[in-house]
Amino acid sequence: MKKVLIIGAGPAGLTAAYELLDKSKDYEVIVFEESDCFGGISRTVNYKGNRMDMGGHRFFSKVPEVNDWWEKMLPTQGALPYDDVVLNRTSTIKPGGPDPEKKDRVMLKRNRISRIFFNSKFFDYPVSLKFDTIKNMGFGTTIVVGFSYLKTLIHKREEKSLEDFYINRFGKKLYSMFFENYTENLWGRHPSEISPEWGAQRVKGLSIKAVLKDIFGRIFKKKNRKVETSLIEEFSYPKFGPGQLWDLTASEVEKKGGKIIKNAKVINIIKDKNNKVTGLVYEQKGKKITEKGDYIISSMPVKDLVMGMNDVPKEFEEIAEGLPYREYMTVGVLVPHLKLKNKTKVKTIGNIVPDNWVYVHDRNVKMGRFQIFNNWSPYMVKDIENSVWIGLEYFCNEGDEMWNMKDKDFAQMGIKEMVTIGLIESEDEVIDSHVERVKKAYPAYFDTYEHMDELREYLNSIPNLYCVGRNGQHRYNNIDHSMCTSFETVKNILSGETNKDNIWNVNTEKEYHEEKQEN
Repeated sequence: MKKVLIIGAGPAGLTAAYELLDKSKDYEVIVFEESDCFGGISRTVNYKGNRMDMGGHRFFSKVPEVNDWWEKMLPTQGALPYDDVVLNRTSTIKPGGPDPEKKDRVMLKRNRISRIFFNSKFFDYPVSLKFDTIKNMGFGTTIVVGFSYLKTLIHKREEKSLEDFYINRFGKKLYSMFFENYTENLWGRHPSEISPEWGAQRVKGLSIKAVLKDIFGRIFKKKNRKVETSLIEEFSYPKFGPGQLWDLTASEVEKKGGKIIKNAKVINIIKDKNNKVTGLVYEQKGKKITEKGDYIISSMPVKDLVMGMNDVPKEFEEIAEGLPYREYMTVGVLVPHLKLKNKTKVKTIGNIVPDNWVYVHDRNVKMGRFQIFNNWSPYMVKDIENSVWIGLEYFCNEGDEMWNMKDKDFAQMGIKEMVTIGLIESEDEVIDSHVERVKKAYPAYFDTYEHMDELREYLNSIPNLYCVGRNGQHRYNNIDHSMCTSFETVKNILSGETNKDNIWNVNTEKEYHEEKQEN
């Protein structure tokens, strides 16, 4: 029996483990997870009955294999969840599906609302051309935005940076209002210093042109109307957040005979003279333990993978060492109500604003986004009738001033910023708070990233090593993309295919995976 060692119990690692065990009885599978929980950045943190989603995760894919997999793990709701019932709202129901009020193993269907908060006003994301948008911008600014966009249609920039990418799709004025500062806050670099590839992966097909096309498609009720990822109106979401899916998957892996070792930090990858990996070394409770294996599937950061590997040529070691990442910090804040007024037509419990998350474009604060967990799922909040559970999101670098702040000080900073931008009236309203940190949450597209193709070729030369997932490929993948890299890896292992292009080609095609045709 062949032994497969899988590094990381996030979406990619657990998907690979499950698929191998499900498709064949010929493999022994061991998963090594550095932390004591599952899901990676897709985990859910339960703090006193209030749950936090690390980063906000919409479940939406045009890949049938992914949708079928989700349905198998968490069947779509067959009845309305609590808030939809109370508010007499509608959402998609699958006949025969579980009732979320009675069953926990269920995938909810949620309405997508995420907006931009700029100059203390809400703007649709992506920016729409509604009367409210023009009113909030002001007629003069709207005219400037229009002419700025027309200019880009005549004079396209050569796309050497993310700045060029955004300006080509939205015009310079809109870029300066809604993309420039937010992007710099997210990455700690100006968009002019970032590769345009990030935009190509995250906002494929999204532009003013796409927004106009969507608007006219609605007006004229065009059949087979394509809806871009960021324009979808409904998405799936586990009853208790994304971590529920991965906790469940981990349980299924163990039922199928797989072994998962928690608090096991992989520190070395062992390679023989024939350039094959033969095992790994992990650290647990202060001890170093060696595990031999026939295959290694890695979802750990490429940087750590290569730096922990023996006999790596210097040029590839330098590329790996220079790969940049951005860390994520969040503070969950529990308050009785929000100061923000719900001026939409969407009904909510407590009449709070209906957004799942909001992009903060305010140069007076460091906050990048905030989530309203009440709107992701009513089951994320312990007392949804009398409290609002918000996640304030920040981006930083490991070891910098923000990362090194004490939890109490970081929470206090976030709460003060809530007052500054008008989320709450005063700091005294806060009932409770909780801080979480995620290392290497976002692989970044600058520094030595321009040489990533060279590093990829080197990694592909190691026949029994497979790199999967967001950090495993140093690519800003969504959950479905990460899962697809594992689907492809398992297919290769089972078939004996040695060419790994299919694994690395996930999420590189021009048409985005999360674009779906709608009748």
